[in-house]
Amino acid sequence: MTRWLFAPVPKARIAAFRTLVYLFIPLDLVFFSAWIKSHGNLPGNLYQPLVVGDLLHLPTPTHLLVNAIYWALIPLSLLAATGRAPRLLGWAVFALYFEWMIIAMSYGKIDHDRYAILVALAALPTAGRARHGDQTPSEAGGFALRVTQIAVIATYFLASVAKFRYGGLEWLTGATLTRSFIRRGTLAAQWLLQIPGFTTVSQFGIVGFELLSPIVFVVRPKWRYLLVAGFYVFHLLTFALITISFVPHQIAMAGFLPLEKVTPIAWFRRWRSRSSALDASSLSSASSSPSPSAGELEGGDRSRHDGPEEPAPTTA
Repeated sequence: MTRWLFAPVPKARIAAFRTLVYLFIPLDLVFFSAWIKSHGNLPGNLYQPLVVGDLLHLPTPTHLLVNAIYWALIPLSLLAATGRAPRLLGWAVFALYFEWMIIAMSYGKIDHDRYAILVALAALPTAGRARHGDQTPSEAGGFALRVTQIAVIATYFLASVAKFRYGGLEWLTGATLTRSFIRRGTLAAQWLLQIPGFTTVSQFGIVGFELLSPIVFVVRPKWRYLLVAGFYVFHLLTFALITISFVPHQIAMAGFLPLEKVTPIAWFRRWRSRSSALDASSLSSASSSPSPSAGELEGGDRSRHDGPEEPAPTTA
């Protein structure tokens, strides 16, 4: 079990995953979860903290607190994306984003699409330093990715458990998707509603997919990548039908991918070093070319000032 949990991965994969996760945080605050900022303007008696928030005695959100977290998270996550001070900046970003999620989910609605990325933020500081392009294997980095992967799959598996816990078998045979399609469905969803039995079959398929998702850990890498691609397709279809994006979860799911093979920063470094080498070569060639002698310069000056020589007269 320990060998599986700490299976080493290239440090380049950790560097790429770290950059992806930390760059997503400002986007999440500005675009995907900007609504959380409004919780700072709500009356304090509406705040019903989650169990963990109650245990930690976290303060009731105020306008000042929410805005302080918002404006601190953006620059800190951008700095963390550079890979500098990975533990200091990493723990700071995790602590602030953790409180951001407590503020978000303590007013009646609890989403599960940010669980995996929160685990990723908690695990990344333990991976230590990692540079793009560095193929050195790292057990600490392997552990950070593994617990993120477990969180991703737990999100699927426990979602099916929750369906049976709160909806029972009626979740499978009832009008769950039909209601979703009617309430927030796109034109494609409205068209699919006309197909008899489509939503019921889809409900069985969703639960089957969620219950079988742990199989991703026991298949060969080629099949694992295909399964992960299937997960992404599932979320693409979900967005196309009922506009639920699950973007934070999909960012965390990138922990399954060989991100070290996508190396824009390493490509930039190689391009910059190649350009520097070409510039140095050009300067070296220019400095090694022979300079004109004083006589040549004198002759050149005379020909310039005296003009062309007249041809010698010919005799008949």
